[in-house]
Amino acid sequence: MCLSTVYKNEKTEPNVVMRNVMAIECKDGCVILTDLMERTVAIEGQLLSANLVDGFVIVKETVS
Repeated sequence: MCLSTVYKNEKTEPNVVMRNVMAIECKDGCVILTDLMERTVAIEGQLLSANLVDGFVIVKETVS
């Protein structure tokens, strides 16, 4: 099973949004993350990059 840690804007520890992410959905300008416990987090922005081998995803947050 490939689980990932999702970071906001850049891959640094203070920018961790969620760990053990099993699903990512992009919908209506939001990136919706779901973890193993089926908790969800929505970030207004877009998927910037995903490295599933190393288990990380970066989401570029929209600045309002």
